[in-house]
Amino acid sequence: MMTLALGPEWLSPDYLISEYGLPGILLIVFAESGFFAFLPGDSLLFTAGLLVAEGNYIEQPLWLVCTLIVAAAITGDQVGYAIGRFFGPKLFNRPNSKVFKQENLDKAHEFVEKYGPKAIVLARFVPIVRTFAPIVAGAGRMKYRTFIAYNVVGGVLWGAGITVAGYFLGQIGFIKENIEAILILIVLLSVVPIIIEFVRGRSKAKKEAALAAATAPADPAAQAPRGRHARR
Repeated sequence: MMTLALGPEWLSPDYLISEYGLPGILLIVFAESGFFAFLPGDSLLFTAGLLVAEGNYIEQPLWLVCTLIVAAAITGDQVGYAIGRFFGPKLFNRPNSKVFKQENLDKAHEFVEKYGPKAIVLARFVPIVRTFAPIVAGAGRMKYRTFIAYNVVGGVLWGAGITVAGYFLGQIGFIKENIEAILILIVLLSVVPIIIEFVRGRSKAKKEAALAAATAPADPAAQAPRGRHARR
């Protein structure tokens, strides 16, 4: 059994699966999809697929595991949408809490604004954003029929896609022998979009600050003549 050497042991995929099995996976997928940001769920799904192939800890067939994971992912997003719909813009005016940090909501809001309804699909593959995107969609009054359509597509692509990838790739000798490194790579790849957005945000802020300084009107007091020449 592999051990993901990144983060606390109780968040490692092998620990979660060995301790709680398929029910634990479903609970985490459900929670991460709508109101609590576990980091990350991608490696958990990949490991689940791998263990289904090995027949360890998860005895259910692949089709059933994928079906249940997709259902948990879709249901979690539905809960997130309902939370956003119920509380609305108030979520963005509340001080930080243990669950809804203002910074995370703002990032998800920018993501949804940038990509529109398809953000519900894309957000599935971006940690943290996938948790808060449905909340933002609900708060922004995205049409429910539009939301549920993209929610189903995203749930299938993410939930079943990564699990199936783990099932088949996990049977390749090289990947199986280096699974810990593979899982760390998945974690790193999953946070790349966040890093890129962070760098872009800082670069944009610096450019805006430089532009504001360059276009700011000169201080009249600084240009006024001083000393003996000023009195002439």
